[in-house]
Amino acid sequence: MNIIEALETPELFGSLIKDQGTFANWKVFLRALFGLPMKEDQIKTFEKFTGREKPPTSQAKEAYLIAGRRSGKSFMGAIIGCYLALFKDWRRFLSPGEQAFIMTIAADRRQAGVVFGYIKGILSLRPWTAGKRRIIQKEMTEEIQLSNGVTISVKTCDLRTLRGFTVVAAILDEASFWRSEGYANPDVEIIRALRPALATIPGSMLIALSSPYMRAGIMYEIYRDRFGKDDPDVLVWKAPTRAMNPTVDQAIIDKALRDDFAAGQAEWLGEFRADLETFLDLDLIESCVVPGRRELAPISGVSYFGFCDPSGGRGDAMTLSIVHVDKNKIIQDALRIKNPPFDPAQAAAEFSQTLKNYGLSEVTGDKYAGGWVENAFRENGITYRAAEKNKSEIYLEFLPLLAQGRVELLDDKKLVAELRGLERRTRSGGRDSVDHGPGGHDDIANATAGCCVLVQESPNKILVWRAYSKWPPWPGG
Repeated sequence: MNIIEALETPELFGSLIKDQGTFANWKVFLRALFGLPMKEDQIKTFEKFTGREKPPTSQAKEAYLIAGRRSGKSFMGAIIGCYLALFKDWRRFLSPGEQAFIMTIAADRRQAGVVFGYIKGILSLRPWTAGKRRIIQKEMTEEIQLSNGVTISVKTCDLRTLRGFTVVAAILDEASFWRSEGYANPDVEIIRALRPALATIPGSMLIALSSPYMRAGIMYEIYRDRFGKDDPDVLVWKAPTRAMNPTVDQAIIDKALRDDFAAGQAEWLGEFRADLETFLDLDLIESCVVPGRRELAPISGVSYFGFCDPSGGRGDAMTLSIVHVDKNKIIQDALRIKNPPFDPAQAAAEFSQTLKNYGLSEVTGDKYAGGWVENAFRENGITYRAAEKNKSEIYLEFLPLLAQGRVELLDDKKLVAELRGLERRTRSGGRDSVDHGPGGHDDIANATAGCCVLVQESPNKILVWRAYSKWPPWPGG
């Protein structure tokens, strides 16, 4: 039974669809994905959303579907995953006792829970629960083991959790929005890790489904390089929300476009945003990192500077960066990170001790909304001063310091990942803004950039210059 037949059979996947007519374009996508025959009107739909002239006649090895919000991507990903688990016999490719994994990889635990809910709903249908035909052998928090030797696993986009599995299918949900604390390009690195595992299993598939975001990352790169190309192995499909789900109210889309046209285009019309770009190139960041340098001990007679990004102890980390200048270099000496949950008062006490170790009696930091910050540091003998510049201004002044090679950063994966995750938004008639992307963090990046910019602007730099009369002029000095 092919996937279209399963989708249209009332006792199977068809029982989950109220109106088959609303899934017309999804069925064309599935026909293209599995190389199934198409009628004339279906070929026209295929041409419209792929830019190709000839529909494929064989199953794709990789597929990238770019569609707007509420188009049904996560549900369709669950359908494809369950179809491959239930209707394909993978055992002939496995060694005795080996388990085949169908992995659905999501941006975060919340999104993973949504996908897992769809999968459990599909597997709860009567054909797979009745009597001796019961397919579920064991159900766990993030995995369902089936009696046919297949395990359906839902994971977040963390490369460390994906190794060592025999993967027969990988379904990547909302890959444009993946963020990882330990990896600068989680989408690229995860796909790079999955391809060798998939290559050993005939008929295996990699399917990425996502709304578009900025013009960067694997989804955009694949669209840019492969859309419209007659490649039998790779299918690229791009469509607006209502093309895939006509039940979405047009009035909602119209309002979103009026409120923020650039965001509305991406969220509902399936267009990559032209007003966003990656702020820092990975090669530039890595050129400023000193490999293997985790921390530098305090040196007597050296003037240090500290910058703190405070937090209330729940959603974000609280971070501290300390730097000093040596000739024409801003050198990062220490980085402290308190991941939530934590006691803010205890974090302030620990950071204060670190500052004192480096001979500091004051620290600069964000204008944090909570009034406890200044008091917490004062109680530990440290003066907390609010930064004059906002976060965007700090990042925009941090960029030329990196570009000129004036900064030496500690070798910290989370720092590199956060710097890489910064996004620049172009504003019409105003200065650009810089911030982390959806689901990301920039606590470590903010403390690091703030510290470097603080050194550049500190009036104390004049005193330091006198000790190094051979230094070239400081930027802006």
